[in-house]
Amino acid sequence: MGAGHNHHHNTGDDYSRAFAIGIAINIAIVVVEAVFGFISGSMALLADAGHNLSDVLSLVVAWAGARMARRSPSPRFTYGLKKASILAALINALLLLVAVGAIAAEAIRRLFDPAPAHAPTMIWIAALAIVGNLLTALLFARGRKRDINVRAAYQHMAADAAVSAAVVFAGIVILWTGQAWVDPVMSLAVAAVILWGSIGLMRESVGMSLMGVPAGIDLDEVELELGRLEGVETVHDLHVWPLSTTETALTAHLVAPEVASTDALLANARRMLHDRFHIDHCTIQVERAHLEDSHCR
Repeated sequence: MGAGHNHHHNTGDDYSRAFAIGIAINIAIVVVEAVFGFISGSMALLADAGHNLSDVLSLVVAWAGARMARRSPSPRFTYGLKKASILAALINALLLLVAVGAIAAEAIRRLFDPAPAHAPTMIWIAALAIVGNLLTALLFARGRKRDINVRAAYQHMAADAAVSAAVVFAGIVILWTGQAWVDPVMSLAVAAVILWGSIGLMRESVGMSLMGVPAGIDLDEVELELGRLEGVETVHDLHVWPLSTTETALTAHLVAPEVASTDALLANARRMLHDRFHIDHCTIQVERAHLEDSHCR
């Protein structure tokens, strides 16, 4: 019987500079939008300021999660604090929902009690916010497909750009028609868009928190490829779960009665798992026969 363990301490790219710049930009946006929102009487502008404030918090949470995930293992936390990045993504998904609720509640109140807004101020300030939010989103665009924590930050910034664009649109309509109800209606529309976009993030972050198989990995395909390795008859006790938002772990038992070299089999298995599925943390046990009475799972 042979066993192999493969562990690469890969914690992904360091986005500390991107987070710091994003936080600074969004704090500036919050201050400007809040001040001119009160001056212009724009609910949409104030809602955008509130959403940007939640984004400052979300970026701080994401940054903290990313930094904690890079901590080295210890006798107590033998995997380090890798799951902190998953927890950060889950918190950010919840923050998006809270922001949606706050925007919708205030917009509904203003819908029944519309107040005049200074459209030119709305348009120019929201346009500046669009630029700031898009610049911040670009900082995270490269890593959004590989790291759900980075994607959470990206979605927050993209959502803010959408909110700001809605404010610009509302300002233009108010400028041309004088209809104050357009302001809260646009806030409701944007809240619906943000809610729709946050559902996928929430679903994936909850799944990762519950140690579900990461998105993009087909467990049946992993089992099939392991079974195709030379000398392997069957595969059992296969488990795949996320260690962090960027790392995946695997354990498996390979039944190989006539394999000549377990070391060669383990090396081939590790290479295949890395190349095909980007799994770099694997523990594989090679058995000469299927241990039916094994209670180690």
